[in-house]
Amino acid sequence: MRAFLIGIFSGLINSWGLWLIAGLDSTMLFFLPLAVDIAVIVLSSRAHEMFWVYPIIAAGGSLCGAAITYYIGYRIGDPELGRFVSPGRLARVRKKIRSKGAVAIALLDLVPPPFPFTAFILAAGALEISAYRFFFWLFITRLLRFGAEGVLAFFYGRQIIRWFNSQMFEYIATFLIAVAVLGTTLATIQVIRSTRGGRTSAKRPAA
Repeated sequence: MRAFLIGIFSGLINSWGLWLIAGLDSTMLFFLPLAVDIAVIVLSSRAHEMFWVYPIIAAGGSLCGAAITYYIGYRIGDPELGRFVSPGRLARVRKKIRSKGAVAIALLDLVPPPFPFTAFILAAGALEISAYRFFFWLFITRLLRFGAEGVLAFFYGRQIIRWFNSQMFEYIATFLIAVAVLGTTLATIQVIRSTRGGRTSAKRPAA
Protein backbone atom coordinates (compact mmCIF):
# COMPACT_ATOMS: atom_id res chain seq x y z
CA MET A 1 0.00 0.00 0.00
CA ARG A 2 2.84 2.37 0.83
CA ALA A 3 4.46 1.75 -2.55
CA PHE A 4 1.15 2.52 -4.24
CA LEU A 5 0.76 5.81 -2.38
CA ILE A 6 4.36 6.79 -3.08
CA GLY A 7 3.76 6.05 -6.76
CA ILE A 8 0.72 8.33 -6.81
CA PHE A 9 2.57 11.19 -5.14
CA SER A 10 5.65 10.76 -7.32
CA GLY A 11 3.53 10.92 -10.45
CA LEU A 12 1.47 13.93 -9.42
CA ILE A 13 3.76 15.99 -7.23
CA ASN A 14 5.79 18.07 -9.64
CA SER A 15 5.38 21.64 -10.83
CA TRP A 16 2.67 20.82 -13.37
CA GLY A 17 1.01 18.37 -11.01
CA LEU A 18 0.93 20.99 -8.28
CA TRP A 19 -0.65 23.52 -10.64
CA LEU A 20 -3.27 20.95 -11.72
CA ILE A 21 -4.15 19.84 -8.20
CA ALA A 22 -4.43 23.45 -7.03
CA GLY A 23 -6.71 24.30 -9.94
CA LEU A 24 -8.97 21.27 -9.45
CA ASP A 25 -9.22 21.96 -5.73
CA SER A 26 -10.87 25.32 -6.48
CA THR A 27 -13.54 23.88 -8.76
CA MET A 28 -16.93 22.44 -7.85
CA LEU A 29 -16.35 18.89 -9.11
CA PHE A 30 -13.32 17.99 -7.02
CA PHE A 31 -12.88 17.64 -3.27
CA LEU A 32 -9.19 17.40 -2.38
CA PRO A 33 -8.72 18.25 1.32
CA LEU A 34 -5.13 19.25 2.15
CA ALA A 35 -3.84 17.86 -1.19
CA VAL A 36 -2.40 21.21 -2.31
CA ASP A 37 -0.88 21.90 1.10
CA ILE A 38 0.79 18.48 1.21
CA ALA A 39 2.09 18.90 -2.35
CA VAL A 40 3.65 22.28 -1.53
CA ILE A 41 5.30 20.88 1.58
CA VAL A 42 6.64 17.79 -0.19
CA LEU A 43 8.06 19.74 -3.14
CA SER A 44 9.60 22.39 -0.91
CA SER A 45 11.14 19.71 1.30
CA ARG A 46 12.70 17.94 -1.69
CA ALA A 47 14.11 21.04 -3.40
CA HIS A 48 15.10 23.75 -0.91
CA GLU A 49 16.35 26.11 -3.60
CA MET A 50 12.87 26.14 -5.15
CA PHE A 51 10.84 26.46 -1.95
CA TRP A 52 9.71 29.99 -2.85
CA VAL A 53 8.53 28.99 -6.36
CA TYR A 54 6.04 26.27 -5.39
CA PRO A 55 3.74 28.57 -3.38
CA ILE A 56 3.49 30.85 -6.43
CA ILE A 57 2.63 27.90 -8.69
CA ALA A 58 0.03 26.64 -6.20
CA ALA A 59 -1.52 30.10 -5.79
CA GLY A 60 -1.63 30.57 -9.59
CA GLY A 61 -3.25 27.20 -10.16
CA SER A 62 -5.80 27.90 -7.44
CA LEU A 63 -6.64 31.21 -9.06
CA CYS A 64 -7.32 29.50 -12.41
CA GLY A 65 -9.69 27.00 -10.81
CA ALA A 66 -11.35 29.72 -8.75
CA ALA A 67 -11.87 31.80 -11.91
CA ILE A 68 -13.85 28.93 -13.46
CA THR A 69 -16.01 28.59 -10.34
CA TYR A 70 -16.52 32.36 -10.14
CA TYR A 71 -17.56 32.49 -13.82
CA ILE A 72 -20.06 29.64 -13.31
CA GLY A 73 -21.55 31.54 -10.39
CA TYR A 74 -21.71 34.70 -12.49
CA ARG A 75 -23.49 32.83 -15.28
CA ILE A 76 -26.11 31.10 -13.11
CA GLY A 77 -26.86 34.21 -11.01
CA ASP A 78 -28.11 34.59 -7.47
CA PRO A 79 -31.58 33.00 -8.01
CA GLU A 80 -30.04 29.71 -9.17
CA LEU A 81 -27.47 29.35 -6.38
CA GLY A 82 -29.87 27.17 -4.39
CA ARG A 83 -29.42 24.40 -6.96
CA PHE A 84 -25.72 24.07 -6.15
CA VAL A 85 -25.46 25.02 -2.46
CA SER A 86 -27.62 23.76 0.39
CA PRO A 87 -30.15 26.33 1.72
CA GLY A 88 -28.59 26.59 5.18
CA ARG A 89 -25.07 27.06 3.88
CA LEU A 90 -26.27 29.42 1.16
CA ALA A 91 -27.94 31.71 3.72
CA ARG A 92 -24.68 31.97 5.70
CA VAL A 93 -22.62 32.53 2.55
CA ARG A 94 -24.91 35.31 1.27
CA LYS A 95 -24.88 37.03 4.65
CA LYS A 96 -21.10 37.02 4.91
CA ILE A 97 -20.53 38.13 1.34
CA ARG A 98 -23.01 41.00 1.50
CA SER A 99 -21.83 42.21 4.90
CA LYS A 100 -18.04 41.77 4.57
CA GLY A 101 -17.25 42.26 0.89
CA ALA A 102 -14.56 40.89 -1.44
CA VAL A 103 -11.50 41.39 0.78
CA ALA A 104 -12.98 39.73 3.86
CA ILE A 105 -14.31 36.82 1.82
CA ALA A 106 -10.90 36.23 0.24
CA LEU A 107 -9.36 36.21 3.73
CA LEU A 108 -11.60 33.26 4.61
CA ASP A 109 -9.31 31.18 2.40
CA LEU A 110 -6.88 31.15 5.30
CA VAL A 111 -9.33 28.94 7.20
CA PRO A 112 -8.03 25.36 6.84
CA PRO A 113 -10.04 22.54 5.19
CA PRO A 114 -12.72 21.25 5.29
CA PHE A 115 -14.03 24.84 5.27
CA PRO A 116 -16.35 25.06 2.19
CA PHE A 117 -14.57 27.95 0.48
CA THR A 118 -15.64 26.85 -3.03
CA ALA A 119 -19.22 27.80 -2.13
CA PHE A 120 -18.01 31.33 -1.36
CA ILE A 121 -16.26 31.58 -4.74
CA LEU A 122 -19.43 30.43 -6.52
CA ALA A 123 -21.58 32.87 -4.56
CA ALA A 124 -19.11 35.73 -5.12
CA GLY A 125 -19.61 35.30 -8.86
CA ALA A 126 -23.38 35.01 -8.57
CA LEU A 127 -23.60 38.14 -6.42
CA GLU A 128 -21.21 39.96 -8.79
CA ILE A 129 -18.59 40.78 -6.19
CA SER A 130 -15.77 42.83 -7.76
CA ALA A 131 -13.67 40.23 -9.61
CA TYR A 132 -10.51 42.35 -9.56
CA ARG A 133 -10.52 42.92 -5.82
CA PHE A 134 -11.67 39.40 -5.02
CA PHE A 135 -9.01 37.63 -7.09
CA PHE A 136 -6.25 40.02 -6.08
CA TRP A 137 -6.83 39.32 -2.40
CA LEU A 138 -7.50 35.65 -3.03
CA PHE A 139 -4.07 35.37 -4.68
CA ILE A 140 -2.45 37.21 -1.75
CA THR A 141 -4.10 35.01 0.89
CA ARG A 142 -3.23 31.79 -0.95
CA LEU A 143 0.32 32.99 -1.44
CA LEU A 144 0.57 33.65 2.30
CA ARG A 145 -0.90 30.25 3.14
CA PHE A 146 1.28 28.23 0.76
CA GLY A 147 4.28 30.47 1.39
CA ALA A 148 4.13 29.74 5.12
CA GLU A 149 4.05 26.03 4.33
CA GLY A 150 7.01 26.40 1.96
CA VAL A 151 9.07 28.18 4.63
CA LEU A 152 8.12 25.50 7.16
CA ALA A 153 9.28 22.79 4.73
CA PHE A 154 12.52 24.69 4.06
CA PHE A 155 13.53 24.58 7.71
CA TYR A 156 12.05 21.20 8.68
CA GLY A 157 12.19 19.36 5.35
CA ARG A 158 14.13 16.31 6.56
CA GLN A 159 11.81 15.72 9.50
CA ILE A 160 8.77 16.17 7.26
CA ILE A 161 10.05 13.71 4.64
CA ARG A 162 10.83 11.23 7.42
CA TRP A 163 7.28 11.56 8.70
CA PHE A 164 5.87 11.12 5.17
CA ASN A 165 7.67 7.78 5.03
CA SER A 166 6.14 6.60 8.30
CA GLN A 167 3.31 4.13 8.84
CA MET A 168 1.17 6.87 10.40
CA PHE A 169 1.29 8.98 7.25
CA GLU A 170 0.28 5.93 5.20
CA TYR A 171 -2.91 5.66 7.25
CA ILE A 172 -3.57 9.39 6.99
CA ALA A 173 -2.93 9.42 3.23
CA THR A 174 -5.25 6.45 2.72
CA PHE A 175 -7.97 8.24 4.66
CA LEU A 176 -7.49 11.48 2.70
CA ILE A 177 -7.63 9.64 -0.63
CA ALA A 178 -10.85 7.90 0.42
CA VAL A 179 -12.36 11.23 1.50
CA ALA A 180 -11.27 12.84 -1.77
CA VAL A 181 -12.85 10.08 -3.88
CA LEU A 182 -16.07 10.12 -1.87
CA GLY A 183 -16.28 13.92 -1.79
CA THR A 184 -15.57 14.24 -5.51
CA THR A 185 -18.22 11.62 -6.32
CA LEU A 186 -20.84 13.36 -4.19
CA ALA A 187 -19.95 16.78 -5.62
CA THR A 188 -20.24 15.48 -9.18
CA ILE A 189 -23.62 13.89 -8.45
CA GLN A 190 -24.84 17.14 -6.87
CA VAL A 191 -23.77 19.23 -9.88
CA ILE A 192 -25.37 16.77 -12.34
CA ARG A 193 -28.63 16.74 -10.40
CA SER A 194 -28.61 20.53 -10.10
CA THR A 195 -27.99 20.94 -13.83
CA ARG A 196 -30.76 18.50 -14.72
CA GLY A 197 -33.10 20.24 -12.31
CA GLY A 198 -32.36 23.57 -13.97
CA ARG A 199 -33.02 22.16 -17.44
CA THR A 200 -36.31 20.62 -16.31
CA SER A 201 -37.45 23.93 -14.85
CA ALA A 202 -36.49 25.76 -18.00
CA LYS A 203 -38.50 23.37 -20.21
CA ARG A 204 -41.58 23.47 -18.00
CA PRO A 205 -44.22 25.80 -19.52
CA ALA A 206 -45.25 28.82 -17.52
CA ALA A 207 -48.65 28.58 -15.85
